[in-house]
Amino acid sequence: MNELVFLESDNMNEEPFTTSRIIADHAEVAHHSVTRLIRDYAKDLEEFGIIGFEIHKLDGRGRPRKIYRLNEEQATLLITYLDNTEPVRAFKKELVKQFFAMKHEQLSRQALRSAGKQVRVSMTDAIKKADLSPHFYKHYTNLCYKSAIGFNATQIKKARNVARNSSLMDYLSKEELEAINERESQIATMVTLGMSYDQIKAVLENNGVIYQTTLKMPVSEKEAV
Repeated sequence: MNELVFLESDNMNEEPFTTSRIIADHAEVAHHSVTRLIRDYAKDLEEFGIIGFEIHKLDGRGRPRKIYRLNEEQATLLITYLDNTEPVRAFKKELVKQFFAMKHEQLSRQALRSAGKQVRVSMTDAIKKADLSPHFYKHYTNLCYKSAIGFNATQIKKARNVARNSSLMDYLSKEELEAINERESQIATMVTLGMSYDQIKAVLENNGVIYQTTLKMPVSEKEAV
């Protein structure tokens, strides 16, 4: 079955959601019937959070359509208000599976993120004890990202629209976090052994990228012309 559960961005701390359009399509119910149920039972649904929505513009002269966003509890409750048809039952089972899988993935990422904080401290402490210039914190960070997942921190932030006041680590996948943690640990060890930046860079380049991620870079105004 197609993807039913989404996050607004790559941020691991966001709440997963599905939409009224997804529910209508896969439960084989008219979209206006689903939105009517959402309006009729809004108070019930709001006990589990704010009912989000997005406006989709239609081609031609059609009026813009409101697509509701529902979290796991809201979607599960709403489905109980639908007729218990075979498509509804099949959809509900798949939706439960996908919400569970999404939350499991988020918990895995959050655990790696937490472990990574200690690894990061070991690297920054090693740089500090080596009495290196503060500039080396950024140099080693970019070296870590580049050698671990193929791009530096600035490139990843740009590609994933990470706000200035947000941590890039919250936007990394499970595989990316594992690679970053491994590489920071290695850098900390080599700095502690007294190796220079150039020596460490040469070793890491020789080892190759741990996990080559892929990025979809935003198109600049010049590129779009």
